[in-house]
Amino acid sequence: MSERHAATQLPQLGPILPPPGDETPAQPSATPDLEPTSGSTRGSDVRRRMRRSTFFMVGAVGFAVVVLLCAFGPFVLPFHPNGTDIPSRLVAPEWFAHGLSGHILGTDALGRDVLTRVLVGGRTSLFVALTIVVVTTVIGLVLGLASGYFGGVLDLVVMRLCDLGLAIPALLLAIAVAATIGGGVLNLIVVLSLTGWIMMARVVRSTVMSVRNLEFVQAAKVFGLGDVRIIVHDVLPNIVSPMVITATQAFGAMLLSEASLSFLGLGIPSPAASWGGMIADGREYIATAPWVVLAPGLALMLAVLAVNYVGDGLNDILNPRRTD
Repeated sequence: MSERHAATQLPQLGPILPPPGDETPAQPSATPDLEPTSGSTRGSDVRRRMRRSTFFMVGAVGFAVVVLLCAFGPFVLPFHPNGTDIPSRLVAPEWFAHGLSGHILGTDALGRDVLTRVLVGGRTSLFVALTIVVVTTVIGLVLGLASGYFGGVLDLVVMRLCDLGLAIPALLLAIAVAATIGGGVLNLIVVLSLTGWIMMARVVRSTVMSVRNLEFVQAAKVFGLGDVRIIVHDVLPNIVSPMVITATQAFGAMLLSEASLSFLGLGIPSPAASWGGMIADGREYIATAPWVVLAPGLALMLAVLAVNYVGDGLNDILNPRRTD
């Protein structure tokens, strides 16, 4: 049998190797699992999880409704939030019997429209809570980053401050400080920010301590990159998720804290409307005119519930261990 005929009978066991002189480079293996996930892919995945999360969607829609009503509702209603009308005091809710010109949720002991005051008070309460969350997030982020990344004496000092703050009941400290410096929006923000940063600082610190030992951070240090650049470009993007979750959950707590101080007369001063202050003003009439208390109480409950739903949904959406 000739060599040519024998070669045609042999099975093909694989690709023919190139001769030693051929320097054609091998084609790289396209393995999807080894390719880094792009930002657009992660963003679309997060949006998909948001749409599928019942908690997040219910909370986001509910909170959006509360914000829109508080922002634009007072411009539609014809009543002034502090306009008194003694002959119309404690009028029962008229719902929509007279349209927007009537007292839809009734009036309080001074004849002021309850719905208008609830919406205007919601503006104040939401603004105070949002400002406190922003302030405490910035403070907690800075202290948590420095403590977790650098460690040493700085970490010891920051953690001892956190332990001291946690040893004192936050609301009790806020009451003591507010009773000393007085009420008002600015003082209320200062009072509730005294201990509000602690949880954010602890969360950021624990996350940074786990990130700073990862290979890409150590590689950046080996290449001689500065600490500020490493923190901004390598560490900070990896702690955004726990920061967002913590800030969202803190928002509801600040709403309740503001309402508690206003209820005790240490928050937003009268006659300015706030949910806690309205509940305090109407507690004497809860048996004869329950709508004076129920309206701000339900508004506060719905706002806090919506924010907590958003926080629970984000906790599930941004969970790094989630695989679906």
